Amino acid sequence: MNTYIALLRGINVSGQKKIKMVDLKALFESLGFQEVCTYIQSGNVVFVSEEGNLTSKIQKGILDTYGWEVPVLVKTALEIKGILDNCPFAEEKKAKSYFILLQSPPDILVVEEIQKRSTPEEEFTITPNCVYIHYAVGAGKAKLGNNWFEKKLGVSATSRNYRTLTKVLELAGA
Repeated sequence: MNTYIALLRGINVSGQKKIKMVDLKALFESLGFQEVCTYIQSGNVVFVSEEGNLTSKIQKGILDTYGWEVPVLVKTALEIKGILDNCPFAEEKKAKSYFILLQSPPDILVVEEIQKRSTPEEEFTITPNCVYIHYAVGAGKAKLGNNWFEKKLGVSATSRNYRTLTKVLELAGA
């Protein structure tokens, strides 16, 4: 049995694709997952499973239940821990950073070109599984967000802040 963290993208945002966390927990349990717990309303689910191909199973469960397609990123607790441990920012910046988790590694040539856009106001580093980004002016005023990176990298992604990722790791017992 492995512990996984599912990160759903675009639920409960501006009244769109509303899913109560108690209902999301029940959906995951109906899919056969164990020790299911959720964290905040943005679609963070910690669960235990033996099986593979979890992303497709979760997406199909959401589609069958709610009628919506929802991008889902599934990582092991160890993968999330590795992402946090490998953050290129000093601890003070790291605690105020965002982590844009990537579904698959982006093309290295595209990464090299995009990396040139990093500035002190929106400082980022792109790795095969994450865009580490620190917004000096605050995320609300940022020009380079999840959608921008997703479009430019050609990779499905979802973002979380440091606090959320550390909390789901805590829930996962990692």
